[in-house]
Amino acid sequence: MRINEIIQALEQVAPIAYQESYDNSGLILGDPNWQCTGVLCCLDSTEAVILEAKAAGCNLVIAHHPIIFNGIKQLNGKNYVEKTVITAIKNDIAIYAIHTNLDNIILGVCNSMANKLGLIHKKILAPKSNTSFTENNDNQTVGSGLIAELPEPMEEIGFLQMVQTSFNLRVIRHTVLLNKTIRKVALCGGAGSFLLKNAMAAGADVFISADFKYHEFFDAEERILIADIGHWESEQFTVGLLIDILQAKFPTFAVLKSVIKTNPVNYFL
Repeated sequence: MRINEIIQALEQVAPIAYQESYDNSGLILGDPNWQCTGVLCCLDSTEAVILEAKAAGCNLVIAHHPIIFNGIKQLNGKNYVEKTVITAIKNDIAIYAIHTNLDNIILGVCNSMANKLGLIHKKILAPKSNTSFTENNDNQTVGSGLIAELPEPMEEIGFLQMVQTSFNLRVIRHTVLLNKTIRKVALCGGAGSFLLKNAMAAGADVFISADFKYHEFFDAEERILIADIGHWESEQFTVGLLIDILQAKFPTFAVLKSVIKTNPVNYFL
């Protein structure tokens, strides 16, 4: 099987056209015509992950985050990006990134988060405009974030405890508790503060995401509970999603999950 066949299978689910303008999803390194010896799925294609792929006999690494966002002017190994690229080139290992295009589908990253919490009635939080229609309708299956509901309302503390357990969290950064019942839940994997107004407009009681800055917590204005669970933590189930997509298409092909935890953030408690 050629690498291009695997790419086509992924892009049938999450078309590259769905990525945001700032993104760099797609084949970062390698030749799409190479015969694929195996696939290793990960969140971040670090040098350690490339070496893990080599040891496992895989010549394709599929990562959620692109290892290259901006242009590289030099390639001498002075940082982790250059080291990863050099190691991949030396070992003939291709790197493919499936980032915001996987975020922007209804059965993508946010859906994996929602499933861990048992949420129902899931809808796109900020649908993309469908420019193929003159009335500019919103596309209800493509867009950013997710809005969903709990099967039964919960008190705030109990809900946060469930989130902590479901995502195996050491800490949750959150705004002041509002002493109200949680019913509607907004979600965004990764950095999602740009969707706070959408979550509030949708009537969400809580917004679960990551990477909120200090002053952005004030924007909740005691109208919604922000629960910042961490970037890696919010996207940790994405690797399982990638494996499910590929195994459904290629049930007998070697698709492996990286065992390396690439989260660069640690907590001293």
